[in-house]
Amino acid sequence: MKRILPLLALLIAGPALAQCPAWLDVEKRQLHSKDKVDLCQLTADKPVLIVNTASHCGFTPQFEQLEALHKQYGPQGLVIIGFPSNNFFQAADDEEEAAEVCYKNYGVSFTMLTETEVRGSDADPIFVELARQGGSPKWNFYKYLVDKQGNLVDYWSPKTSPDDSDITNAIEAALR
Repeated sequence: MKRILPLLALLIAGPALAQCPAWLDVEKRQLHSKDKVDLCQLTADKPVLIVNTASHCGFTPQFEQLEALHKQYGPQGLVIIGFPSNNFFQAADDEEEAAEVCYKNYGVSFTMLTETEVRGSDADPIFVELARQGGSPKWNFYKYLVDKQGNLVDYWSPKTSPDDSDITNAIEAALR
């Protein structure tokens, strides 16, 4: 019996572990926090909307629509992850200010991580993979929808609002 229990545990955990693509098998620190998020655990068998964000950009009000998506589709399994970036020189000066913009000004409750390089030679491996599967962000608030297996479904420029039917239809299909 002692030998069977570890084997059963591996069999039960095996499918969950297989669901995590290598490029999401990382821990990242949450914005303005010491807490870390295991992205594999957070995204296991769930579609994910990944967004590169900025605090002082003309598209920053999209946080409101992203939060609305989180409230509408989060209970159904959608995970939204915001990656603040200063690649386009419109980020807050520090994490405290970025957190204030996200949490206080826009009421963000979805996962926000610390500042991340999203393009160029220093790009985070997550954005390297998104660029490989589709394209790198050319500005703030690019939105990448990834299916439950870690494959890019589609991506949209900041000109496409998070509540655009192209995005919501793709989310609904990914949730099925």
